[in-house]
Amino acid sequence: MVSKMGQGTYVTPTKSFLSGARPKAGHRPLHLSIDVPLLLIVITLVVVGLLMVLSASVDASLLLGKSPTYLFTRQIRWVLLGGVGALFLAWFDYHRMKKLLLPMVGATLIMLFAVLIIKDERFNATRTLNQGSIQPSELAKLVTIIYLAYWLYSKHDQLGNLQFGLIPLGAILGIIGGLILLQPDLSATFTIVMLGGILFFIAGGEWRQLVLMLVLIVIFGYLVVTIFPTGSTRIGSYLDGLQNPIEASYHVRRSLEAVVQGGVFGVGIGNSDTKYIGLPVPATDSIFAVIAEETGLIGACVVIILYMLLLWRGLTIARRASDQLGGLLAAGLTIWLVAEALINMTVIVGLLPIAGNALPFISAGGSSMVVSLAAIGIIMNVARTSHTRETEEGRAFSAVVDLRRRDRGRRVSRPVRSASLEE
Repeated sequence: MVSKMGQGTYVTPTKSFLSGARPKAGHRPLHLSIDVPLLLIVITLVVVGLLMVLSASVDASLLLGKSPTYLFTRQIRWVLLGGVGALFLAWFDYHRMKKLLLPMVGATLIMLFAVLIIKDERFNATRTLNQGSIQPSELAKLVTIIYLAYWLYSKHDQLGNLQFGLIPLGAILGIIGGLILLQPDLSATFTIVMLGGILFFIAGGEWRQLVLMLVLIVIFGYLVVTIFPTGSTRIGSYLDGLQNPIEASYHVRRSLEAVVQGGVFGVGIGNSDTKYIGLPVPATDSIFAVIAEETGLIGACVVIILYMLLLWRGLTIARRASDQLGGLLAAGLTIWLVAEALINMTVIVGLLPIAGNALPFISAGGSSMVVSLAAIGIIMNVARTSHTRETEEGRAFSAVVDLRRRDRGRRVSRPVRSASLEE
């Protein structure tokens, strides 16, 4: 196993490598091309998630008339399903996804329409299908990032033209975001619009268009908050909470209570009180509050550090992608996962208005777990493809593709041969 700070770590199970001898002519070493740092980060987050779901879901399982481990068992199934999907996507060349784009978008739109037609109402919103087990808005986030990455990659020479850049982008985000807004799911709509702007910037969008897009987003956000009662209520309670935490929303007050009770070292795994006496949805939206109460400030900081490491690793893979398409996919998916986590954690401590974003890899829920692991599979795919191409071309793994350059697919740093290759 070879590892350098900031570089990919890859498993190479060959005797000659371990012994220091060179492989014989005609015998090439087997490169699994697994990005070990990313894999370890995600496995750690999933294990933490399973442990906290087991602790936080007992009461919810009993309220459903099931065994105490019912939701935990379901979560294990979702992890296994998502793991299989991630494994497939890690070895399915992301360039071949182009043929699947329209079916993916079509299926997502059909599911979003179905949500509005079936009207399976939960928590004063219609966001799910199949009795709450499927949440199409989670799938829409993943599909939107994939579609925009391909679209921006194919149109990168025309992004400076308003008619081929910002206007079509606005139409894409408007259709998907509009369907989600009707549920209503304000946080998911905001996330999709935000990711669209970030990807447009990474792909090389002009500053004038970016400023215009930001102005439109602010105007759109103001209208949404004004028109939808949910938005105005959340903003009002958020502003009140900033002035006086006692006047914050019930959700934030109970979450802060959990954080305060946890202190520095926590009350111990399974010993949380707030998850039994009023903390809303402790196994899903509020699971970070349970983590803070049971493992304390130390445990909460460990989780935050894990997401920061995920950001570092994902952006490193994006920066070293063999082409701009891979860079856009890896960067977009990484920023999305970390943004979801950041929103969830800041909501818990009252730094952002209440939102329904799950904590990726940790919150209970099939839709979030499966699409999050699928995103990791695609990021792994980008890392594996980059490593394979650089190995075949005899380049060091430090070759960089600048995502903001105009001539993205062809301008990379000069190949640098290692000493071992020159011998």
